[in-house]
Amino acid sequence: MQTKKRYDFDTVIDRSGTDASKWEVAAGELPMWVADMDFATAPEIREALAERLANGIFGYTEVSDRFRDAYGQWWKERHGLAMDRDGLLFVTGVIPAISSIVRKLTTPNENVVIQTPVYNIFFNCIKNNGCRVSESPLVYRDGEYAMDLADLEKKLADPQTNLMILCNPHNPVGKIWDRGTLARIGELAKQYHVTVISDEIHCDITKPGREYVPFAAVSDTCEEVSITCIAPTKAFNIAGLQTAAVYVPDPVLRHKVWRAINTDEVAEPNAFATVAAIAAFEKGGAWLDAMRDYVFENRRFVEEELAKALPDVHVVPGEATYLLWIDVSAYPGDSRGIADYLRTETGLFVSNGVQYGTGGAHHLRMNVACPRALCEDGVKRLITGLTALRGERR
Repeated sequence: MQTKKRYDFDTVIDRSGTDASKWEVAAGELPMWVADMDFATAPEIREALAERLANGIFGYTEVSDRFRDAYGQWWKERHGLAMDRDGLLFVTGVIPAISSIVRKLTTPNENVVIQTPVYNIFFNCIKNNGCRVSESPLVYRDGEYAMDLADLEKKLADPQTNLMILCNPHNPVGKIWDRGTLARIGELAKQYHVTVISDEIHCDITKPGREYVPFAAVSDTCEEVSITCIAPTKAFNIAGLQTAAVYVPDPVLRHKVWRAINTDEVAEPNAFATVAAIAAFEKGGAWLDAMRDYVFENRRFVEEELAKALPDVHVVPGEATYLLWIDVSAYPGDSRGIADYLRTETGLFVSNGVQYGTGGAHHLRMNVACPRALCEDGVKRLITGLTALRGERR
């Protein structure tokens, strides 16, 4: 009988002195905001990088068939999506790719649809390229989220709309969209001549036993209208290595995307980018599964502690991501003011929901991809801060 390999997620690693964006904070502050993890990446990836480092020469790098095959095998085995190798294009990151695609596939003042509350950088990708944000707010009812498909159709039917950015799984609400909902998006997109950019960067961080559905795998229609953005960076904590991919099955659409990413020079890997991705997908499965177990235990811990101490705080049920979306509507003020108060009074740095658009005004986003000791510290600070806030503003 094979023994299950054990990985260390409990050790607190000092990230000071590494120019880590997340940890550029004042002494005593605890950052639980930006979406990177406080775990060392999989040892299998570090070993592959060390081997490449030992070569000593870091020149221009090609995207190999092995890179494409590693992606293809992972998505086929893990997610049931059979990729055409020719449809997979290397990019330095999901956001650079989305920005390039928006720039190439739109003209100024056209609409790009997003479903709010949603990852705040989508707004930048749209506005910075001269387009208009068209929000189709999610429906928040009984503590959970769903799409408003009638509103979505209205926004897609606008003749000024030719792009939609789908977030699957959805950041920040942690929702995995079901096959039927995704199929309907594909039908609407085709009917109204809209291309769907599906950001699926969080797809491997799902609740153990729960799988996500790739948009392109749902139907021939979804495949035809889709540009899928994927990467190992969130799941394996290697965002700083700038490695991602876009999958574009339709050859005409693929050529436009290829032109976009090459025009903007975001299609050339650094010397470590493909090495890390190949190692992640070929050898990182066991580490990923262990990490998911650990993170969702952290989630359970936070939910239980909040339920005991602050029963009027609601953590939205999360099926994916290591990000908690916390409803603090019972507390005075909007989430921007609440987040600022928590940071000032307790040192806890979480994201305010206002920046994620309509529907985020009374939510906080909290990253629990960290050793349990930091998670325990974070929830104590959250409870202390919210308790003090209520007493102060009552």
